[in-house]
Amino acid sequence: MENPVFGGAEVSTDPTETEGLSAVSGEARSEAGELPSDEAIVAALREVYDPEIPVNIFDLGLIYDREIRDNGNVNIQMTLTTPGCPVAGEMPQWVADSVAMVPGTGKVTVTLTWDPPWTLDQMTDDAKLALGLI
Repeated sequence: MENPVFGGAEVSTDPTETEGLSAVSGEARSEAGELPSDEAIVAALREVYDPEIPVNIFDLGLIYDREIRDNGNVNIQMTLTTPGCPVAGEMPQWVADSVAMVPGTGKVTVTLTWDPPWTLDQMTDDAKLALGLI
């Protein structure tokens, strides 16, 4: 099967092996302070790229949900372009580490899901343009 974005062969990976995989970075905050803004979290997400695709994960539409809690902890739910992605076991940690660098952020938890499956429709127009899809 071909990867719909990059091409080439997919790695055969059973999605049940990675569904719910979580990565954690950062530490719970010990003192009150200014919380990270959603804009700063999105900027950190835009710093993370799939090694095979020259578009950041946010514009690819891989981030399904993000929540900044009152204590500065951040929860993110994400997917990948395909369950066979060779970095499925590593990407959530890359995301958690990037977001944990945002000032005011406490513990960051990133959880991988395959439901709903990712489609090209989830990409921003800028991402589609960068990949020659429009």
